[in-house]
Amino acid sequence: MQEQRPAVYVIDDDPSVRDGLDSLLRSVGYETRGFASPRDFLLHPRSNSPACIVLDVRMPDASGLDFQDELAKAGYLTPIIFLTGHGDVPMSVRAMKAGAVEFLLKPFREQDLLDAIRQALDVDRARLRKEAAAVDLHEHFASLTPREREVMSLVARGLLNKQIAAEIGLSEITVKVHRGQVMRKMRADSIADLIRMADSLGLSDATADGKGSGVTPRSR
Repeated sequence: MQEQRPAVYVIDDDPSVRDGLDSLLRSVGYETRGFASPRDFLLHPRSNSPACIVLDVRMPDASGLDFQDELAKAGYLTPIIFLTGHGDVPMSVRAMKAGAVEFLLKPFREQDLLDAIRQALDVDRARLRKEAAAVDLHEHFASLTPREREVMSLVARGLLNKQIAAEIGLSEITVKVHRGQVMRKMRADSIADLIRMADSLGLSDATADGKGSGVTPRSR
């Protein structure tokens, strides 16, 4: 599937800054949208494409740093690049500790901003891939029968077919069939791959305490 055009959201109360950045970013192929305030941004529907936010630190009705905290608490993980004409070390430290990709002082070099945006979009691409993989993993797990989930959890504990058969009262041949179905449905390339999947789903947590193979995966 072809990736949608990356989006760059510019939040700055100065219209000349928004217009200038819109022209620059469109010239290098980015989809852009400018907002005069964080509140305006929150009214905009979220995109499924890789994105980043270029955010002014100081605006009349809001602090960019406070808005960064607000977004994080709401689970909005789009990377942020800060721009400011009045920055100081404590501000930059706070922003970077909270996960900002860059903290640029106005006036800044266009190339420095473009480099920061490229880095931020790479970060967001990785996040989106990870989230998509997690959704796929849970969908594959949901396709397993209860018995297949039980077998998967025991495989994650490192048990052999013979041991699994003794554990759940099936023949070794039947366990082998269930194990093959688990590998196919989970799209695992190897037992090590299946064990990593089980760990991501929390199956190892469910079985490590010896309480059997309760197989309700933890949410992510």
